[in-house]
Amino acid sequence: MRLLNLSNWDDVREALAEVGITGMTVTEVKGFGRQKGHTELYRGAEYMVDFLPKVKIEIVVSDDIVDTCVDTIIRTAQTGKIGDGKIFVFDVARVIRIRTGEEDDAAI
Repeated sequence: MRLLNLSNWDDVREALAEVGITGMTVTEVKGFGRQKGHTELYRGAEYMVDFLPKVKIEIVVSDDIVDTCVDTIIRTAQTGKIGDGKIFVFDVARVIRIRTGEEDDAAI
């Protein structure tokens, strides 16, 4: 799973396609970390925006291309600024394609 700024999402998607990623789940989310929120002015009143818009990408890949995916995301998403996001790598115990019954690597 990867959380990143909305601004560089297209670059990441295109780079992942170039390394062979053909499917992913993308969700627009809100959150904060070290970046915290920020103050905005609306109709003369200041208010705190605690949660910032991000994109969550979920990709399930075979073990042999995990590092390629991670490297690709870092290369295309990294700006060096707070808020670049995080990458979480999880083990997936089992994958089943409902339509065909295929399992594990065959179902990815």
